[in-house]
Amino acid sequence: MYDQFSSEYDRFVNWKSRLAYEMPLLEQLLKPLQLPDRLVRVLDAACGTGMHAIELARRGFSASGADLSRGMIERARQNAGAAGVTVRFEAAGFGSLAATFGAVSQDAVLCLGNSLPHAVNAADQAAALADFAACLRPGGRLIIQNRNFDKVMASRERWMEPQSQRDGEGEVVFLRFYDYRPDGLIDFNIVTLRRVESGWQQSVTTTRLYPLRQAELAAGLAQAGFGAVQTFGSMDGSPYQPETSDNLVVSATLK
Repeated sequence: MYDQFSSEYDRFVNWKSRLAYEMPLLEQLLKPLQLPDRLVRVLDAACGTGMHAIELARRGFSASGADLSRGMIERARQNAGAAGVTVRFEAAGFGSLAATFGAVSQDAVLCLGNSLPHAVNAADQAAALADFAACLRPGGRLIIQNRNFDKVMASRERWMEPQSQRDGEGEVVFLRFYDYRPDGLIDFNIVTLRRVESGWQQSVTTTRLYPLRQAELAAGLAQAGFGAVQTFGSMDGSPYQPETSDNLVVSATLK
């Protein structure tokens, strides 16, 4: 899905607005990790087109990024070049981060944008959390942002708010919806509608998600060696409410 979607992704996300909204909490959680002799090292796992890592580099962090999609990584490298910052981007998925970037090499690992649920069974979830832990120094911090699947699964909501963009090439509309599978997994679909001179063009991409609930994530973090867990309901730092929050944001410290 994401190789196919990489050319559209930066249209799909309003990065100026999103980064302005999310960076205050990220800096609040990352700045206490500062050491006297070097910059804070942050690895953005499942970095997509790299915009969080690029913004962190702009703000004085030593940032790097990984994504399983080579298309996303190529776009991230282009974005870093356009921004004039140095960020290491590598094509690597959950389970191979420590091997790629080095064990005990990071002060913080980010896994944002509902990325962890792409590990679609309990074993893969555990392997991903163990890999995050292997990347971190003792006292390092893991920050995860998922959809609040406690709310999603209770309400069985299907549709998310449409998004649209206009540019010199015309208008693009993105529609996102879930299909709930009998095996308990979710198919996440993105319909892309593009208006061109000849009319509308359309395409559909789909990926599978594991609806990771708060209690299961908390247990997995403890099993992987994390403690001091904080939960938020949004990247603005608001409290987490299982019944109403749209997101589950977790900060945890490696023991």
